[in-house]
Amino acid sequence: MKSVFPLNRRLTKIALAVGVVASAVSFAGTAQAETVKIAIAGPMTGAVAQYGDMVKAGALTAIEQINAAGGAGGNKFEAVLMDDACEPKQAVAVANKIVSQGIKFVIGHVCSGSTIPASDIYENEGVVMITPSATAPQLTEAKPHKYIFRTIGRDDQQGPAAAKYVIEKLKPKKAAVLHDKQSYGQGVATSVKAGLEAAKIPVVVFEGVNAGDSDYSAVITKLKSQGVDFVYFGGYHPEMGLIMRQAREQGVKAVFMGPEGVGNKDITAIAGPASEGMLVTLPADFAADPANAALVKAFAAQKRDPNGPFQMPAYSGVKVIADAITATKSTDPTKVAAYIHANSFKTPIGTVEYDKKGDLKSFKFVVFTWHKDATKTEAK
Repeated sequence: MKSVFPLNRRLTKIALAVGVVASAVSFAGTAQAETVKIAIAGPMTGAVAQYGDMVKAGALTAIEQINAAGGAGGNKFEAVLMDDACEPKQAVAVANKIVSQGIKFVIGHVCSGSTIPASDIYENEGVVMITPSATAPQLTEAKPHKYIFRTIGRDDQQGPAAAKYVIEKLKPKKAAVLHDKQSYGQGVATSVKAGLEAAKIPVVVFEGVNAGDSDYSAVITKLKSQGVDFVYFGGYHPEMGLIMRQAREQGVKAVFMGPEGVGNKDITAIAGPASEGMLVTLPADFAADPANAALVKAFAAQKRDPNGPFQMPAYSGVKVIADAITATKSTDPTKVAAYIHANSFKTPIGTVEYDKKGDLKSFKFVVFTWHKDATKTEAK
């Protein structure tokens, strides 16, 4: 009787070969799908961590929603949180870390002073960065970029919007314009000053203060001696809150106004009743848009607050990247960036379309009145 073992061995080899081919076919069918890491970079700690929380809330909600819907062209996103504490040197370290980890897409940074140096690294290394909050014009004006974008307007859009309201509604007799000596604060303050002076409103005090100080009595004395009835501050809420509180304690009755960097609920904790009546320029209240009702529920389901200046722009930044990946059928940042430059996108902040610099072709800032209970209403 002839042995059956050689036959069995041949059948085993055939089965193994078929299995290898089948595995190869299966792998080939899924090779294009991958996990795409997106860094969320900004202040997760520090004095303005609240703004990092806003960006994180928007970006994480977008990633979850996109993944639940099948991903971007079949690719799933994975969030990687990076803390720069709103410090330029730390932002550079974070950017280098992102590059070293092979991450090709970034939502952030948050503060202009951190975003600008980090953006140079991303541009050189071919990493797509979309900031939902950095408004300083220098980000896109200093040099041409292929990979750097925003989902928020610039200070030279925000400043004129603030100045227009002041000129038409407040009509002050003597104005003071203060700033925190940083890229963002000084930039928007300078823009407001130019607008007021063009309308022949005298700016009798134009001065920088030191961020992080606890006593602003020296500058407040100048406000009193000059008899100002309007004060604009370019900077963030910790300094604005202290200046308003100390000014009210010293009898200054001027109207105070600031950019979106002061539009944080914690300013009420710092300024107390002095925050009542503060004016602030912010992006439109996208959370109140009926078209975003389902999205607001998605935020709530994850116990995240959708109400703030940067949540919806951050969400929109992720969506722009996802739509570009889907359209190009590629996760190559060069192809994705080229597509972003050339196309428009439907997002929670409206239709997003870019100029050659990576700035939005249009973005509307709205003036709000802040209240001592940390709520806001659109200014009339």
